[in-house]
Amino acid sequence: MAAQPERGSHATAIGNAITRLHREHYGRGATVTRTVLNRNYVIVFLEDIYTPVERMLIGADHHDTVRQTRHIFQMEMREQFSAAVEEILGRRVIQFMSQVCFDPDMAAEIFVLEPSSADAV
Repeated sequence: MAAQPERGSHATAIGNAITRLHREHYGRGATVTRTVLNRNYVIVFLEDIYTPVERMLIGADHHDTVRQTRHIFQMEMREQFSAAVEEILGRRVIQFMSQVCFDPDMAAEIFVLEPSSADAV
């Protein structure tokens, strides 16, 4: 049962790292971050993510422009995002996916980990 506190600290560290990377590159990070760890999967939910410029574009019904720009950014950042998760967990990320939503204002960063030897049991 000692794994639960470790999982909680890992989840917090991952959420903080992803939020920090967003803040460094967008000029602001999410105001709420929640991270779910389950075996070979990590999902970071980020709420209240949009910059003032993005909010203006969303208000002017340019959702596709904001989604496309965010998607390009996420794919450019995949190595940095994955490296942060790998450093914290000590496991290799084999896939990264990202999705943004507008109502509610949130994103999900999804990481698939290489199966560990414990998964074979």
